[in-house]
Amino acid sequence: MKNQHDQSYKLLFSEPRVIRDLLTGFIGEDWIEKLDLDSLERVSGSFVTDDLRDRENDVIWRARFGDEWCYVYLLLEFQSTVDRFMALRTMTYVGLLYQDLVKQKQLTRSGKLPPVLPIVLYNGERRWSAPVNVRDLIQAGPGSLAQYRPDLSFLLLDEGALVADQQFSSEARNVVSAIFQLEHHRSPADAVELIGLLVKWLQTPEQADLRRHFVIWIKRVLLPNWVSNEEQGGWQALNELSEVHNMLAERAKRWPEQWKQQGLAEGRREGREEGREEGREEGREEGREEGRQEGRQEGRQEGRQEGREEGKLEVARNMIQQTSLDDQTIAQVAEISIELVSELREQIERSS
Repeated sequence: MKNQHDQSYKLLFSEPRVIRDLLTGFIGEDWIEKLDLDSLERVSGSFVTDDLRDRENDVIWRARFGDEWCYVYLLLEFQSTVDRFMALRTMTYVGLLYQDLVKQKQLTRSGKLPPVLPIVLYNGERRWSAPVNVRDLIQAGPGSLAQYRPDLSFLLLDEGALVADQQFSSEARNVVSAIFQLEHHRSPADAVELIGLLVKWLQTPEQADLRRHFVIWIKRVLLPNWVSNEEQGGWQALNELSEVHNMLAERAKRWPEQWKQQGLAEGRREGREEGREEGREEGREEGREEGRQEGRQEGRQEGRQEGREEGKLEVARNMIQQTSLDDQTIAQVAEISIELVSELREQIERSS
């Protein structure tokens, strides 16, 4: 699943519309206005050495900056834990890119290396906490030795933090904003609404490849969280974003009830098995037929009750793990207290 996520995500960021929206919507620096975004072009794999081609999750673009080129090195991070030494990795990759530019004689008119903007796009659930400058990873030496520490920062885009920011705009026609929100959607209904917006934004013929890449990403990354493996077969023939949206809009109406029923069924089955075992054990200890009968009866009754309670908990666990619904909504659907939902969420986060 992780590799499918990586590759389908890379497809999205191999489209100029996505890079344009990333630069204009999330950089927030005045020099972006001086870039000729119509000149955006992806640096092909043949342009760089094997060291960079092996970086399957990274995408390199460039755009005209006056008479010169400005490079954008985009590192896509798909991991649940924060990489403490990401700044060191970034420095290494930028150094490799500069080596390739020297070999290809892609220097500025003055014979210098062109500017490179390294961006780390992180989609983990935990907020980023590692240094963004390699200088902060290196112990300062004594005296004047400290001046030789390397100094290179990367631009961090922590999707979860951006989406959670109250100033984050969901109204702009920005496909990167939609990607971030889909990655961290609060409910299936929100996801369906966002996909509907993408259908409207990307309806022109020249956006056909980008629509297709969104379909691939949705089917490989988002869909497994919403439907069972048995159901996914019917979705694979869908190739148009509008078709995916229409089917999702219809199916999304039934998902909460399906999750609830699945959780209840699993809880009842586990409860019956535990109840029968408890009944048999009590019967053996008493050694009397009456005890065995009473034990089995009590076991069945307790099992049914525990099954119902465990079923509710299983519903809540499934919704915490498979959706981005808030605790209050999960509590209402699973018919348990919001405090219990919070406890379950903490247990799941500790075990992940």
